[in-house]
Order: sequence, then structure tokens, then C-alpha cells
Amino acid sequence: MNSVGKIAIVTGAGSGIGRATALALLRDGYSVVLAGRRSEALAETVAQAGPAGPRALSVPTDVSDPLSVQALFDATKEAFGRLDLLFNNAGTGAPPVPLEALTFEQWRRVVDINLTGAFLCTQAAFRLMKTQAPRGGRIINNGSISATTPRPHSGPYTATKHAITGLTKSTALDGREYDIACGQIDIGNAETEMTARMKGGVLQANGEKAVEPTMDVDNVARTVVYMASLPLQANALFMTLMATKMPFVGRG
Repeated sequence: MNSVGKIAIVTGAGSGIGRATALALLRDGYSVVLAGRRSEALAETVAQAGPAGPRALSVPTDVSDPLSVQALFDATKEAFGRLDLLFNNAGTGAPPVPLEALTFEQWRRVVDINLTGAFLCTQAAFRLMKTQAPRGGRIINNGSISATTPRPHSGPYTATKHAITGLTKSTALDGREYDIACGQIDIGNAETEMTARMKGGVLQANGEKAVEPTMDVDNVARTVVYMASLPLQANALFMTLMATKMPFVGRG
């Protein structure tokens, strides 16, 4: 499917999965609005885009702030007139400590970014996609394997990612009437700054520490581009992409 002329927003585009996906979408012909907290990180993503860089628009954004999210979508509409794809990717975690040791502020920050941020962006995307011509578009949520299966000491992150699954289903249902498709990609051990600790060993459910295999983050980017390439009459509702040998299936 030809993506030239299509418009995407990628949140958390300054690093990791967000950066890799934004670059892949640019290579596929999209114009991409890069959203993230750090303007210098967004500028680096644009620099890495090379010849495709002119089709990237950086909009520093705090997805947990309704006014900041509205400014992101206003800038998108002003620059491009429409939106074909939203990748809700921005996320954060809390320190891996026992549940009772977490502070309210640590819990609230994860909920605000991972869940409320995805909701605010989805809400703004609906308002634009319902009224543009041609109508409709696609929303893809970064769910994580934690959307189904927790790691030890991951209460806030796991709770928000389980909630993303509910948001994905509700969005897919409510979007039917308006030609808005919504799917979710659950990712396991993509090699980014956030998973660097895997190489030194991470806590397992049995209390032991183990080094876990990772996979190239470009595999995630290619999969998101594939999900986005489907016609709106088709939807990859849930897709799991993981390092083949990571301890997830069975006993690990």
C-alpha cells in the first residue's frame, strides 16, 4: 500500500521504539509528527532521517498534559490538514522495588504518561479523524508483553499496560462507526536504552536473576509499518512481537 502523502504522529519519538518507528514510517513515505518531551532528542531523530528529514515535524509534547496534547494535534492539522496514523508509544516505568515501597508520585507519573497520555492522544485523534475528508484513520497502541504478563516489582507499569488493552478494545469498538481502526502491539525485549539492563541480568519470577535475549528494535518498527499498511477494512487488533528466546512462553 502506498504511504506517500500519509500523515502520522509518533509519541515518544525521541528515542528507542518511537525513534525507530518514526524513521521507518518516514522511509515508507509518511510525513511524521514527532512528539516527545525533549526537543534535542526529537532533533536527533530528524537528523537520523537523512533525506526524509524535511517530512518530519518536531513538536515538543507532554502527553500527560491536555493542553500540550491539544497543541500537538493543532500543529498537525495546521501543517498537514489531516491525520492517518497515531502511534501511542510514549511510556515510562517506576523503580523496580516492592509494591509497598512505591511512592504515590511514582505511581501517578506512570499512570499519567502511560495511560492518561494514550487516552488524551486517542481522544484528540478521534476528533480529527471523524471530521476530516476522507474520514477515518488508524491508532496503534504500544501495549508491551506486560499488558498480559507482569515482571516482578512492576505494579504501576503492568497495571497501565493492562489498561491499555482495555483502551485498545474500546477504541476499536467506538471507532467502527467512523472508519477508525485501533490495534495494539505487545513487545518483548526490543533492544533500546530501556532494556539495556537485560544484558546484566534481571529479576525472574523465581527470585533468580538471568540475562535475557533481546531483538533489534527495527523489527518493531517494521511491524508497526505493516500494521499501518493494512486497509481500514482490516485490523491487526493484537500482535505480539518478542525476542524468540526470551523467558515468556511456558516456564522460561
